[in-house]
Amino acid sequence: MIDREMLVERLTHENEEFRRLREEHQGYEQELADLNGRQFLTADQQWRRSELKKLKLIAKDRMEALLRQASKSAEATA
Repeated sequence: MIDREMLVERLTHENEEFRRLREEHQGYEQELADLNGRQFLTADQQWRRSELKKLKLIAKDRMEALLRQASKSAEATA
């Protein structure tokens, strides 16, 4: 079994799509944290919070797919 953290680090260094998705995910997370820190949200801010949650999930799902693919490749060559 391949160590997940090592695989994440490898993909971050070697895979442009994974690196981009990881950066986007972190950006969405930061923006979401900023919105969640506010006591009151406007309608636009509530919509943006909902949209950020969806975007964050999409990015995470794609990163997981890339991790699964890399894990299978690594196990096949081991």
